[in-house]
Amino acid sequence: MLDEMFEVLERNNLNPDKATVYKERRAKLLSLIEKNHAEKKGKLFLFAPLEFGNNAFIQDSSFYYFTGISEPALVLSCSLQDGTTLYMPDFGDLREKWVHSVNTINNDTISLFGIDQLQKLGQRSNGYQLYPYFTEKDYEHVISQLRDMVLQKQTIFTLFPSDPYQYALVRFVVDRLAQFVPGLIDSIVDISPLVAQMRRKKDIAEIETLYQSIGITHAAFEAAARLLRPDVSEAELQAAIEYIFTENGATRAYPSIVAGGKRATILHYHANNSHVKEHEAVLIDAGAMYQHYCADITRVLPASGTFTDRQKELYEIVLETQQVVMEQARPGVWLSNAKEQDASLQHIAIQYLHKKGYDQYFIHGIGHYLGLDVHDVGSRTEPLQAGDVITIEPGIYLPDESIGIRIEDNYWIVEDAEPVCLSESIPKSIEAVQELVQESF
Repeated sequence: MLDEMFEVLERNNLNPDKATVYKERRAKLLSLIEKNHAEKKGKLFLFAPLEFGNNAFIQDSSFYYFTGISEPALVLSCSLQDGTTLYMPDFGDLREKWVHSVNTINNDTISLFGIDQLQKLGQRSNGYQLYPYFTEKDYEHVISQLRDMVLQKQTIFTLFPSDPYQYALVRFVVDRLAQFVPGLIDSIVDISPLVAQMRRKKDIAEIETLYQSIGITHAAFEAAARLLRPDVSEAELQAAIEYIFTENGATRAYPSIVAGGKRATILHYHANNSHVKEHEAVLIDAGAMYQHYCADITRVLPASGTFTDRQKELYEIVLETQQVVMEQARPGVWLSNAKEQDASLQHIAIQYLHKKGYDQYFIHGIGHYLGLDVHDVGSRTEPLQAGDVITIEPGIYLPDESIGIRIEDNYWIVEDAEPVCLSESIPKSIEAVQELVQESF
């Protein structure tokens, strides 16, 4: 069904070119800034994080959302009056000898991203990358502009929330710049709520990319199921999953969880270093990140090809809970709202599990937003909207019985209908899961 829908959209050319998409997103953000901060004058700045150690660079999700560029140490300046300027480190020809760049950024290519002009970030660098404790000269031209704005009492609109977990790497750059620009922090207005408001609603191109991420994840789960048998190591199953990710041009969206038996009752079990025992139920929670968009899927597989009677009993309860919650997921309903429990997916799940006698063994949230981040931006204090993508992931965890069951799928919230399950093709019923595992026996 979804494949056919995407084909129709492509035939009718309803997907605009990327430059138009990024320009429209930035224009909408500037409009929101103007509407919400009409009394303040200034510019929008977006800061890309820097490379850290030997880890592969991953662009900040919001920087990517507004630019489509996956390179580090960039600064985007944007205003209605001055257009859009991208500031880029000056490495000469040195970086291209050391690093494969995802995007080629120069005066001939910036129009592909809807950018008006390209400027140097600072003085010529002696190396091929900038480090977190960069020097003043590395960002000299941006620092000069920021100093002028502070002196003129203009506002810097950027991503700088006060909570301890959002935009940490971006805030590191801003904090470092503040060491060279007195008064910078006091001149900042945080725009992360406005960005979250925009990013929550996925356009059709985003849904299509999410669907591709989920398709890769589907193939990875099948690869793990083909290897599953008593005495296989969790590490082998993880390797099979992540091999499929790599083979398909994706990476893992988060550390994969492969947990047999009692280990499945540990929500963030990442060791994956034990061997699966006969008759254990193996919980796999994994997702591919493809073109920056993340899947997040959980399935439970029987190591011996058939669930035990007790595993079946618990599995059916979890599956029924997911179905009950899914049927209530609509615009206007909350992921979690203690004051509106009849319209709260969290409380609907708890109430159903209570009837079955297992509510005390459901120890986490029913779901979260999904998109460019696994736990994507979006306020849980607001009801769901058409265009949201969420997970629905009930679970029961019984350490004393060495059983952990969680079933997680990814859903697209739409108007006047049940949500669209983007992961519907991944086997989920007891019969389908058992058949999938038994195919390799």
